[in-house]
Amino acid sequence: MKKRRYTLRRRAEQQAETRDRIVDATMALHEELGPKATTISAIAERAGVERLTVYRHFPDDGSLFRACSSRFIELNPPPERSAWAGITDPLVRAHATLLALCRYYRRTERMWTRVYSAEEEVPAVKTVMKGFKGYLAQVRDELVAALKPAPAGRRGLKAVLAHCLAFSTWQSLKRQGLSDTAMADLMVQWLVALNRPGRGTKN
Repeated sequence: MKKRRYTLRRRAEQQAETRDRIVDATMALHEELGPKATTISAIAERAGVERLTVYRHFPDDGSLFRACSSRFIELNPPPERSAWAGITDPLVRAHATLLALCRYYRRTERMWTRVYSAEEEVPAVKTVMKGFKGYLAQVRDELVAALKPAPAGRRGLKAVLAHCLAFSTWQSLKRQGLSDTAMADLMVQWLVALNRPGRGTKN
């Protein structure tokens, strides 16, 4: 009985190890080639398994991409919203938030570049991206609440904050040679100009 339990436990461990190798191989290939160009054959070769083994663990793209996304976020978590929640000055809080996200994008630029470029063409990518976009929406809404815009300016402020928080905005400013601190400084200037008394757009 003990030998059987040991055999079953060891088999389960081996299956978990194989699954981890497949996920790690997928994540690496997504970063190198992009999700669209990553094939099951390439994943199997990188993980050192047969194609059938990949399908046995992940029968469809959705399950594989969800596992890959979870592993990436586990290894590269976005900035914790609690890190700036205690900052009372709304502009200082906005700067801390934007700077943290800019630094995060710089650390993870290669993967996000690949993922965003495949979002519209690979349905499984679009699905797993919902979680990160939900995180960005929460950050945006918390900053809007902290900045307390006039009703007429709320819609415009939300739109500008969504733009500030987007990976594509960070990419664009990086191409202009701005550092992460300079980006956060500039974005706060946008918020100050937009949130100035008497300014704003109608809802």
